[in-house]
Amino acid sequence: MPMNVYAGDNKKMLNMLILEILKEYTDTDHRLTQQEIIDLLKLNYGAECDRRSIRNNIRSLKDMGYEIATERGCYLAEREFDDAELRMLIDSVLFSKNLSGAQAKRLIEKLKGFGNRYFHAKVSHVSNLPELFHSDNKQVMLALDALNDAIEEKRKVSFIYNNYGTDFKLHPRRDEPYIVNPYQMVANNGRYYLIGNYDKYDDLSHYRIDRITSITMLSEPIKPKKEVREFSQGWSLPKHMAEHIYMYSGDSVTVKFIADTDLMDELIDWFGKDIRIKEESENKMLVTLKCNERAMKYWALQYGGHIEIKEPQSLREAVKKTVLDMAEKYSDGA
Repeated sequence: MPMNVYAGDNKKMLNMLILEILKEYTDTDHRLTQQEIIDLLKLNYGAECDRRSIRNNIRSLKDMGYEIATERGCYLAEREFDDAELRMLIDSVLFSKNLSGAQAKRLIEKLKGFGNRYFHAKVSHVSNLPELFHSDNKQVMLALDALNDAIEEKRKVSFIYNNYGTDFKLHPRRDEPYIVNPYQMVANNGRYYLIGNYDKYDDLSHYRIDRITSITMLSEPIKPKKEVREFSQGWSLPKHMAEHIYMYSGDSVTVKFIADTDLMDELIDWFGKDIRIKEESENKMLVTLKCNERAMKYWALQYGGHIEIKEPQSLREAVKKTVLDMAEKYSDGA
């Protein structure tokens, strides 16, 4: 039965129904005439009205702050997110390794709801992509919420920290929970990390949030930052992230290495611009930067054909030993 939009509260509903029509069916490339809006109102909501009502309600919506263009047809000119922003958000969820597959799908569906039917067509292939690796930990969202609250309220947290076993399942690293002072959450290489302080020590440590289960916010306040060595020495998040490229914990050291000059893009991608360069020859340069020593070892192995570690000697020896060990494993000609 058609809705009488002129009766009682239904009259007030008409502008909201028109807004829903504009959200669902219009953008700059898809515009509706007044008659098309009338037809969709009747089809979708059983609501009947005339062109004067459409014109008056669109004027009312514009007075309420909605950007509705009316040249060559009506369309909603401004949304909470434009298509490019929604695409980026959906891709971030799709390739996040922190969420389970089910969590990722639910969140993608919610994000798609911010777009119109034409946007849905643009991302219809998302649901048909092969399964990407997502976390097996169904408690990730709970952990994120609990850590956010704990950081806000400056309280310690207790949690079980897990590793994967050969059965491809998460298992507690130890029986007793970790007691941690949470200070910051960061995203790095598609994963969320907690930057915190393990209560027994005075340095910062990193924890993969998708490996955290059974988290509880404690009543005890966090350790003051002045009692954590990195904070007392003048800490900044960009500097910390550049010095901990693989999120290994531990002190940073000054590293010097010879590198090919065409490695500049990779250097800036990994370490930012807080590095020193001295040209050694036409295609070689001496690079000086600060980085976690363990992380730098793995980075040096990754780019081994293009760099040579000079300092510190301990890092040079560690890289050399790993290279020799690898060479020995492949020396039998098998």
